Parts: sequence; structure tokens; C-alpha cells
Amino acid sequence: MADLQDELHTTAEVGELDPSAPPPVPLPEPEPDFSPLSDPDAAPLDRAHAILAAHPVADGYSGLPWALRHLPWYDLELGENTVDTDVPRMRRGHVGALFWALHLPEGLAGDRAVGATLEQLDLVKTVARSHPEGLRLAGTAGQVTDARNCGRIAVVLGPASAAAIDDSLAILRVLQSLGLRVLTLAGTSWAGEAGLTRFGEEVVREMNRLGVLADLSGASPATISRAVTISKAPVLCTRSAARALRPHPANLPDETLAELGAARGLCLVPLTAEQTGPSVRDVADHLDHVREIAGPECVGLSGTYDSGIAHPQELGDASCYPNLIAELLHRGWTEPDLALLTWGNVQRALRSADFTAKAAQQRREPSTVRIAELDG
Repeated sequence: MADLQDELHTTAEVGELDPSAPPPVPLPEPEPDFSPLSDPDAAPLDRAHAILAAHPVADGYSGLPWALRHLPWYDLELGENTVDTDVPRMRRGHVGALFWALHLPEGLAGDRAVGATLEQLDLVKTVARSHPEGLRLAGTAGQVTDARNCGRIAVVLGPASAAAIDDSLAILRVLQSLGLRVLTLAGTSWAGEAGLTRFGEEVVREMNRLGVLADLSGASPATISRAVTISKAPVLCTRSAARALRPHPANLPDETLAELGAARGLCLVPLTAEQTGPSVRDVADHLDHVREIAGPECVGLSGTYDSGIAHPQELGDASCYPNLIAELLHRGWTEPDLALLTWGNVQRALRSADFTAKAAQQRREPSTVRIAELDG
């Protein structure tokens, strides 16, 4: 052992005295790992992109199905400039999931409403399957997550108009079996200004059993209050902002926002100039207000692109979500609250609907009652 130490000592001394030996090269200092996500000094837009890469947008309303219905040809995979939404722009905007609305033009009812909704369901499925590199149909929270993990944008079917079920719980079940996940409770005899009738309440209970979420945007205060009370799953308002800031009929008063928050429902603030205002700052004002009144777990985003309405400045199409997130960062929103806003709250609503349906199916058989039997 002593001989080995002497040898090492001698070698070191020779190296020190040998003028031909190259000087030691100092190892570079490791650079600090500052990503835009963790660096508070990064530009807000850079941080917005980093946050959205980790927590993409679950967009609660897209009018794309009806817009595509009137186009003779389109390619959403490479880009389609005749609409607000295509795969390249959704990827630039970090959209991870999109609810494709099946709403109908005014005046359609009965068999015509059912037929038009079925046609839109068929169209959406055809579009998703013809763009497999970008889109994937999803019906549950798990399927939405799987689509995201596979690099696809999840397509969720709904909301559809209440007229689409033609006062029939059997038609509701058929639509759910075809993939429908959200139904709007407004504009029918059983969900009007006076609130839900007995049949309307039965519709909500059957929706709970099926895992179909109730959309209350445009519904009367009485309908909203009753639906919040009897629904075991979270309710949504897919296109509602704060009425205290902008008195639009579809926007919600503070008392309704508070009621929605207490029930762990979800208010999806639309990016429309008519409901929220002409600038990205106006939209951020509504998001601030909803978060303050209803809580951070009650607020989400609804692009409402391709719905034929004007959008605020800097939010003109599906690629613009980073602009909004940058504005919220400037206002002091934290990453956990932004994660709830963009992705977490919608996923929580979908998971809750799944759990509620599994529990209800063990206790309740499919309802066969007709509207005439309950509402006369």
C-alpha cells in the first residue's frame, strides 16, 4: 500500500515539473437551468407558451361542425383559411381538447332537429377519422388524456340543442350512445323561464345516469338554479361571462356565479367581443371576476370560434390562446390557477360525470317516462 502511495506521489511531482505537459483544462461551470416556465423574469408570452405546453387548452365550444357543413372541400390537417380553426392553428394555440357544438339554426324542431343533429354527429366523426394525425374522438376524461398523450387533439361531441332529443329520453340515450357528451337545457317547453318541469328534472337525472353534462348557457335563472340543485354531476355554462361587467343575456349575474361555484360547476368564458368586450384585456377582466366570485375551480375557456361572431383583438382564431395567458400572467395569475383554467377544470367535470354515471347506473334503470305522463 505504501509503495502504491509513493508511486502516485512521484507521478504527481513529475507532472508538476514537466514543462511539456499541457496545462489542465478547467471544467465549464454548469449553466443554471432556467426555463420560461420557472423563470419569473422571462417574457410573459414565452412563459405562456411554456405553461400551455404543460397544461393545454380544453376549449369548451367550437362552431366548426356547422361551418364545415357549408364548405365543398376542406383540409384541417394542412390548414384551412376559410375557418377559424384547423390543426396547425390549434397546435400553435396549444389546444389539447375541443368541444364541437352541434347546435342548430333557429326554428328547427321535432324530426327536423333530430335529423340535423344526427347529420352533424356523422360529419364530426367523419372529419375526426379523416384527420387521424391531428384529431381523435374522445368521450371520457381518460380518452381525452390518452389523446393528448398520443399527440392528438381530443374532439368531444357537444353541446347539442335540447330540441335534438324531441322530448324523448330514448332519443337522448341514442345520442349518448353515438358519443354526445353535452346537452344544452334551454329553449324547450320543459326548460323555460319558469324553470324545469317534472319532465325536465327527469331529463337531468337521465343525463346524470348516462354521463351527459348539462349546459345551462342561455337558460333562465330558474332553470339554472333547479338544474344545479338536482344534478349530481357538475353543470356547465359553455358560453357565459360576467353580467356585472357586460349586461349580455347569456352572461351570469354574481349570485348565479356564486351558486355555480358552490356546486362545483363550470363557467366557460367565451372569447367574443359581444359578450366579453373588444380586447384581450376585457376577456381577462371577466376571467378575473368569475374567479373571484365563483372560485378558481369554476372558470374555463370557450373559444366559440367558427360561430359567426366577432372576437376580441389578439384573439382572432384558435392560435391566439397564448396572448390571453400572457395577459393573465401579467395580472399575477399563478401557474396552478392557469392549469385549472386551461385544462384541469374541464377534466374534473368530465371525470365527475363519468363517476356519477357509473354510480347512477347501479341504482337506476333507464327511464321510460314520456313528457305527457309528467307534464300533462
